Amino acid sequence: MSVNVTETAAREIDAIIRQQDLDPEKIRLRVGVKGGGCSGFSYLLDLTEVQKDSDELWEFTYHRRPAKSAAGSASEGGTAVATGDEGETGEAFTVRVVCDPKSYLYLNGTTIDFKDEIMGRGFVFNNPNATSSCGCGSSFSA
Repeated sequence: MSVNVTETAAREIDAIIRQQDLDPEKIRLRVGVKGGGCSGFSYLLDLTEVQKDSDELWEFTYHRRPAKSAAGSASEGGTAVATGDEGETGEAFTVRVVCDPKSYLYLNGTTIDFKDEIMGRGFVFNNPNATSSCGCGSSFSA
């Protein structure tokens, strides 16, 4: 199994890489765990150029949604909005995920998603190996 990244999370990672003007060919999303947190282990996410020989590596390729401007006329009181046509694909991008062997024991099969909701925004881990997790979702026990 692998550590999976949803399309929503991949788009957010791609946006962060572009905002920080990083080289997408060199950048890896390092996922891991460390001892601590309210439930025993805390999740780690980091953008890095370092990939060790012992790391697991997964690549996820998606397409950026093309933005099109759809503006209503002033007489209609419309507002310009960006929309993407369904079925139309934009430029491809790849998110490369690396994980050290010890963390992989705890993260095998985990899906990383990104939520942008009224109560906050951030990356969310769906970890089938976690027997319990804290209320904020940033730590777990196995």
